[in-house]
Amino acid sequence: RATAAAFLSAWENNDYAAMAGLTVTRPPDLAARLGAVRGAHAPYTATLKLKGVGEWTYAGALTLAEHDRRWRVDWSAAVIHPRLREGQRLGIKTIWPKRGAIMAADGSRLDAPGMSGSVQQLVGSVGPAGAADLKRLGSPYKKGDLVGHGGIQQEMQRRLAGTPTTAIQVIDQANRPVGTLHTIRGRPGGTVRTSLDPRVQAAAARAITSQRKPAALVAIRPSTGQILAVANQPGGFSRALLGHYPPGSTFKVVTAAALLADGLSPRSRVPCAKTANIGGREIRNFEHEEFGEIDFRTAFAKSCNTVFATQATQRLTKQQLVTAARQFGLNTPLRPGVSAARSSFPTPRDVVEFAAESFGQGRVSVTPLTMAAVAAAVKAVHDPAVPGQPKATPLHPAVKASLQAMMSAVVTSGTAAPARLPAGTAGKTGTAEYGTGAEPPTHAWFIGYRGDLAFAVIVEGGGTGGQVAAPLAGTFLRALG
Repeated sequence: RATAAAFLSAWENNDYAAMAGLTVTRPPDLAARLGAVRGAHAPYTATLKLKGVGEWTYAGALTLAEHDRRWRVDWSAAVIHPRLREGQRLGIKTIWPKRGAIMAADGSRLDAPGMSGSVQQLVGSVGPAGAADLKRLGSPYKKGDLVGHGGIQQEMQRRLAGTPTTAIQVIDQANRPVGTLHTIRGRPGGTVRTSLDPRVQAAAARAITSQRKPAALVAIRPSTGQILAVANQPGGFSRALLGHYPPGSTFKVVTAAALLADGLSPRSRVPCAKTANIGGREIRNFEHEEFGEIDFRTAFAKSCNTVFATQATQRLTKQQLVTAARQFGLNTPLRPGVSAARSSFPTPRDVVEFAAESFGQGRVSVTPLTMAAVAAAVKAVHDPAVPGQPKATPLHPAVKASLQAMMSAVVTSGTAAPARLPAGTAGKTGTAEYGTGAEPPTHAWFIGYRGDLAFAVIVEGGGTGGQVAAPLAGTFLRALG
């Protein structure tokens, strides 16, 4: 009894030497054996969250032992996962699904070989991920994974790529997989169906390919705001969506809307003088034209700068014109599914700048996409017809009806009449000055609509809108019948 009591007392106090003295044929590792008995297991459940992939939950357990009279985790690789051994680690292997297709409105492939340069530019390309791609996309992407570069491929990367099937593996010291612990199933790449109409796109591309100077054409369906065509000549830069230009007289659509809303009528008599002095600056008409006292409708059709400068500065506040510009899509972000620059109408700093901005000069800066949307907004039954723009205050029906009649007059008897555009076309020419000098160079613009099709054409440094851009619009429209 005394021996047993002494042995148990020594065990209780971890006195392994005393225990050894009371033991016959004791093993040499008696202390280690007795110490191992004083252990514990702490089960746990772990959830590993893999960004962009999913979650993996598994059960494990910690082995604990007493050390210096305190509990400590008895470290081994199994602490991380019960199937891991020393020298092994966890790793993942990702297998990406088949990438989704990019389609036109009619279901044809836009990402197929042999598409036109404008379509390729709009679609973008697919290639191995680099450092910039990894920074932008994050997990689960790794260097070398195929990702979109530019256009729809980049903008819609996550939808097109889907998510990879991910295997969580045991990796040995030689960096070889020796087992799979779990597999997280991925999601297939999704199809992106665009509003691009191949027939309209082909007509747009053919209309501007003859141009030696850079040109762009954008077409929109006014009833829905969908983009039907985006053409650039030459390629390399999407001036249709990203190019910034002064709109010139195409902006008179916006100013006219503000003046009409303020009470000016298309029949109101206005003086179209050769020049007008506003704030000490001389405003002149193109080629020094003057038409005397005419109605506002004719002033719009003939594109009289002096009328718009004087009427805007005398009748409107700066804020009225800023509000009208926003109503047509300027100063608001456009999100049509691909990168598109924001058009800007800065609040005029003084009356001189107010006059210049009223006919699209000064600091006004627009994209062809925005100007196509301006034309679409005049034609649209539902407002606004601006791709990706939140709903704005619609145009008053009387204002819209007046604008439609005035834009028709541009084609039948105004600056676009020599282009002999197809019947039913309405629009506005623009000859936008840029650069410096007494006679600065000009971009040629024409915006308009015919039926449920609105468009904008620009030729950089092309000259006059009526002589250069309007005929290109005619080529485009006649190709569509």
